[in-house]
Amino acid sequence: MKETRISSPETISAEAPDFLSPQKKYALLEEKYFLLEKENEQLKIKYAQLEFQLQKLQRLIFASKSERFIPSQNPMQLSLLEIPASEEVEVQKKEIAAHTRTSITEPTPPSRQLLPAHLLREITVIEPAEKQDDWKEIGREISEQLEYKAAQLFVKQTIRPRYAKPGQAGIVVAELPVAAIEKCIAGPSLLAQVVIEKYVDHLPIYRQVERYKRLGYQMNDSTLGGWIRQTTELISPLHDVLKKKVLQSNYLQADETPHPVLDREKKGATHRGYFWVYHAVNEKLILYDYRKTRSREGPAELLQDFHGHLQTDGYAVYDHFGEKENITLVGCMAHARRYFEEALQSDRIRAEFVLQKIQELYQVEKLLREEEKTAEEILHTRQEKSLPILHQLEVWMKENILKSTPKSPIGQAIAYALSRWKKLECYTTDARLRIDNNLVENHIRPSVVGRKNYLFAGSHEGAARSAMLYSFMLTCKVHNINPHHWLSDVLQKINDTKYSKLETLLPDKWKQT
Repeated sequence: MKETRISSPETISAEAPDFLSPQKKYALLEEKYFLLEKENEQLKIKYAQLEFQLQKLQRLIFASKSERFIPSQNPMQLSLLEIPASEEVEVQKKEIAAHTRTSITEPTPPSRQLLPAHLLREITVIEPAEKQDDWKEIGREISEQLEYKAAQLFVKQTIRPRYAKPGQAGIVVAELPVAAIEKCIAGPSLLAQVVIEKYVDHLPIYRQVERYKRLGYQMNDSTLGGWIRQTTELISPLHDVLKKKVLQSNYLQADETPHPVLDREKKGATHRGYFWVYHAVNEKLILYDYRKTRSREGPAELLQDFHGHLQTDGYAVYDHFGEKENITLVGCMAHARRYFEEALQSDRIRAEFVLQKIQELYQVEKLLREEEKTAEEILHTRQEKSLPILHQLEVWMKENILKSTPKSPIGQAIAYALSRWKKLECYTTDARLRIDNNLVENHIRPSVVGRKNYLFAGSHEGAARSAMLYSFMLTCKVHNINPHHWLSDVLQKINDTKYSKLETLLPDKWKQT
């Protein structure tokens, strides 16, 4: 009798052949059912992954980017991110005979803000039309309105009289003050303004050209671009001092962001360069470092002599630094939280549990900031309150990762957190450390806004100049310094300042005279 072979389960029809025994038919159908069930489970997982990706994409395009979390079982509980004053309502409970009624009272409109006393005031006095000379003034009605006077260009003319000494002894003329940039028609205040408008106000050069045209002077793009280049060349030694101070810190936060650059070798396309951003948290200094790639070589070169704590997200490049004896990697709780926030739609119960625990950790940090605790008190509070929560979370995650599909949102969230758990706990060992990397992320945002406006850098050298100027502008911002006042003053002084004294011109040391 000829033997019948079935090459694969796919060849099995829904009904087994008639020549097979009932037992064989049942076995084949049972095997087919098992394979179909397994295939169905795989399709469900793939469908869930695609649905998650679609929801994530829709949120990125259409929805709010806020990571505020409010537990579903207690809708009145506020998240760690405070609700703005305009959204706050006062909840009052009123006792009435048989029940308790909850009423919501809208806040009273805020009173009009008084205009600052330091602003220049132009006073206009309006007398009554029927005023008589014998009337006595008993008071004044004063109303104020904020007005704006447009900026203006003006010419600063320097006159140096020449004098002839008696008896043809020679001619005397005063020395011309040292110019910020030799043979440049732009003075320090205008050079500073061009830089501020591009790197603080995110105004592309071609828009500045139109603005200066309205002010009465026609310029062109190359002129303004040349002024920015000459300005960065002038303050380049000061940037070296800033870099040195940042790298001397023992606690840095680091992150990176793409920055498109025109490249002669890539016609019709831009090169994807990167700003690597470093924040010396305790010194309040920011350093932008431009590199052509996102590879490890850039930060490895810059941080080769760095000693201390380095706080980063989960990008694999940073793991290399954890292998060095002189560097301790610190994780970012905000990045771990985002994975669980994204998993809310697919597994709300478990994702919400983790988010609530992380919220408790942030609540501890919020209270420490508000109460301005000492370093010793901060460390003690974290060890007493935060560490038990972290230990509870770690045990829970180790149990639940076994119950989760590896490629599901909640599975990926747990896997990410557990893979970096020791780094995430590290902030509880040192009072100087932060729970997350958000400070350096905040310092990346201005360059992202600028990129959306002027789209790309004209060259790799131009991108490096942008990195230098962002470093100074954001350091000014951290120290609440007017960047125009700072840069104008530095451009006037830097040529006459010895290299050993350049540190006094950095925003954290600078004093306007």
